[in-house]
Amino acid sequence: MTECNQQTFGFQALGSRRVEADFSGGHLSSDGGVLLLREMDRHLGLCDKLARCFSDTRNQSFVEHTLPVMIRQRVLGLALGYEDLNDHDRLRSDPLLAAACGNPDPLGESRRHEQDQGKALAGKSTLNRLELGAAQKGGKYRRINADAHAISTLLLEEGVRAIPRQSQVIVLDFDATDDPIHGNQEDRFFHGYYREYCYLPLYCFCGDIPLWSELRKSDRDASRGTLEALQKIIPAIHQRLGDEIIIIVRGDSGFCRDDIMAWIESQPGVHYVFGLARNARLQVLLDPEFENVRAAHAAACELARLEGREQPGSSRGFAEFEYRTKDSWSRARRVIGKAEITGDKDNPRFIVTDLTGDEPWAKDLPALASGRNLYEKFYCARGDMENRIKEQQLDLFADRTSTTLFRSNQMRLWFSTFAYLLLARLRGVALRGTVLARATVGTIRLRLLKVAAMVKVSVRRVHVRLAGAFPLQAVFATARERLMT
Repeated sequence: MTECNQQTFGFQALGSRRVEADFSGGHLSSDGGVLLLREMDRHLGLCDKLARCFSDTRNQSFVEHTLPVMIRQRVLGLALGYEDLNDHDRLRSDPLLAAACGNPDPLGESRRHEQDQGKALAGKSTLNRLELGAAQKGGKYRRINADAHAISTLLLEEGVRAIPRQSQVIVLDFDATDDPIHGNQEDRFFHGYYREYCYLPLYCFCGDIPLWSELRKSDRDASRGTLEALQKIIPAIHQRLGDEIIIIVRGDSGFCRDDIMAWIESQPGVHYVFGLARNARLQVLLDPEFENVRAAHAAACELARLEGREQPGSSRGFAEFEYRTKDSWSRARRVIGKAEITGDKDNPRFIVTDLTGDEPWAKDLPALASGRNLYEKFYCARGDMENRIKEQQLDLFADRTSTTLFRSNQMRLWFSTFAYLLLARLRGVALRGTVLARATVGTIRLRLLKVAAMVKVSVRRVHVRLAGAFPLQAVFATARERLMT
């Protein structure tokens, strides 16, 4: 790529005035909202805890970028929308980002080498060595190593801490998604369903709080690893919130596996609602309800015709029955079938659950009161969890798994997940009751974090002047007050 050395950029004149622009503004930042992220991270101690999951064997007398500062630079960079490590070759000169990362020399004036002075943070090569070195032990240049178990445990602990203590019933949403890869990454496989080479990461969310993010090869069943994850997640929740809390595990038909359901059934206070793939036997069991729905749909269409109204688009009914597979299930289970007619097509759907509807704790929960409600109001609500995955992958670049090593790609997924957790906690703690209380992390970044700032660093203070025309000044002030309390 040809490097552009143009210093001044001309634009269409404004009346008799020339309009020109250049990059000579000095210590300016487009990320004034990073101050809120800094306070949120300080409150949680998230990046410091994450840094303790690494071992640093570098000669500290030559180290200019400490491990906590680099971790914070990577996580905050993702939260601010900088997915590419190349971006940090410019961002390393941003004094506001340096201050947010905890660098005591935000202007980089004390750097050892003259060519590095004015660049307070690490560049792309240093951050790349962090990711690659943390993923591969040994070797001359592998001075930073990561404890994968400790990182996974930290994510779970911090996620469980974010669940309100007064919760009586919580829902754990599991889902897998495709992560396309376009090179010769380690452990690449072609997935027949997605029709591409990809990884198959496994996620677990409780509301908008991530508890689990595991990068997996795509040559396996979508549910692989779910039972092992549950066996860690459930005890962590009980330890934090007590044994009385009710936990409902929810997922699509890819998680309807006998070993998962049998283990959940053996755990007191833990239940499941899973999608169930349709087959000929299930269709036969649902046929009587389909006959009723067809008759009702025909009558509704005829009445609409007589009254000159628009024809109804669909009709549906629900049936419940005991069902057991021929070989794969160890016992019969409650299945709820949806018999829906859309236009002239049948649309059968099924879910399986160990909930009976008679649980004492469920009497005040309308979504669990009947089979119809369990499907329409509870199971279908899992679609919101798919929005969390979209935020994770589209807004926080969890699918940027472009390094050669599988473990370093897992590291990138974890960095993205911790960035999501930081923003989710900002949304839940500092933005509750504001116009951004239910905003996506992409909207929060665009409307709250992307604010122009002028930075002046002196011996006594770092003075940040935010744009006077910033529309959400009141929201910014509210968030800052809550974070400082």
